[in-house]
Amino acid sequence: MFAIVGVIIVFASVIGGYIMHHGQLLVLYQPSEYLIIGGAAIGILLVANPLAVIKRLISQLIGMLGSGPSRQDFNELLVMMYEFFVLSKQSGLMGLESHFENPDSSAILKRYPKFMKNHHALSFMSDTMKVIIMGGVPAYDLEDLMDKDLEVHHKEASQPAAALARIADALPGLGIVAAVLGVVITMGSIGGPAAEIGMKVAAALVGTFLGILLAYGVVAPIGVNIENRNEADFEYFRVMKQGMLGFYKGFPPVIAVEFARRSIPGDLRPGFQETEDACREAKKKN
Repeated sequence: MFAIVGVIIVFASVIGGYIMHHGQLLVLYQPSEYLIIGGAAIGILLVANPLAVIKRLISQLIGMLGSGPSRQDFNELLVMMYEFFVLSKQSGLMGLESHFENPDSSAILKRYPKFMKNHHALSFMSDTMKVIIMGGVPAYDLEDLMDKDLEVHHKEASQPAAALARIADALPGLGIVAAVLGVVITMGSIGGPAAEIGMKVAAALVGTFLGILLAYGVVAPIGVNIENRNEADFEYFRVMKQGMLGFYKGFPPVIAVEFARRSIPGDLRPGFQETEDACREAKKKN
């Protein structure tokens, strides 16, 4: 949501300053320039990226309207892992199997609907816990396995931001293309009235203005926003990794959860007592 507010502020500031300098607002209305720049940018995006990246880009653009993992999300993740770790101590590793073979029917997972909607997070935890249940894998190999999974996910998630960065680099050039075409049209009317030639030159320059504004004021910042959101999501997975790794190494549930809690960024990290109280409350419910 803040991204939308930021884009509005960018356009309001630029157009407001232009009007304060007594600029004519209608001069900026050049649909042909918009078509050249916008259409070419979309075409470049389609040429340079496979359909899967385009779909992820659309999904991440929609995701900008929401927020990344919150303090409450991290706290719920810690409590959920604690519940599974305690269950394992009580019923053995096989007591966890049904929860991860059929997550939709898991009594524990059903208490965390937001986590259930995060399909990659659910898949990451389920696949890792299945390996833990099977056993026979050294802890360092399990960590390497999780790192490979996270690396693949992180690479896929970063592709849309990289695509936007390339479009941002291309937009000033597309603005110049639009301006050059405007100059070509102007040269065809060079013998006309000075006012008419001036309007055509102004229309051509709008293309350059628009390309630079969209590149540095809209597309590049949106790409950075997506990168930051992906990093926040990556932290969420890293917390899961540390918790499951601590559990696999044989630490008590509360210590395994503490390994996970210490991996949470400081501004989102729940306190030790807060986490302990939440885990104790969850244990009472069971």
